[in-house]
Amino acid sequence: MHIEVVKSKIHRVTVTGADLNYIGSITIDESLMEASNLIEGEKVTIVNINNGERFETYVIKGLKNSGEITLNGPAARRVQKGDIIIIISYALMDFEEAKTFKPWLVFPNEKDNSLT
Repeated sequence: MHIEVVKSKIHRVTVTGADLNYIGSITIDESLMEASNLIEGEKVTIVNINNGERFETYVIKGLKNSGEITLNGPAARRVQKGDIIIIISYALMDFEEAKTFKPWLVFPNEKDNSLT
């Protein structure tokens, strides 16, 4: 049996932009992607703390150490610059493996999305 569990989470980052005129996705600072073990194109769930929205999109790599968190395309309608969001990815794994799996959890500074 396989189950879906949290693989990666970037907890409480600040949205730095919302670009409606883009094909879709979320642009994430490369340093945050590395710390949370996310890869470009990976499906993620976005949870908006400010308005309760919860939706899915995919990751695009942003400039390293830029602090960028930009929602693109239709997802831009679900956030505003300055909103606090949580970014979550999930993985399918064997039930027994899931019991001992440890996800990558990142808690950046909400003011500038840095890891320090």
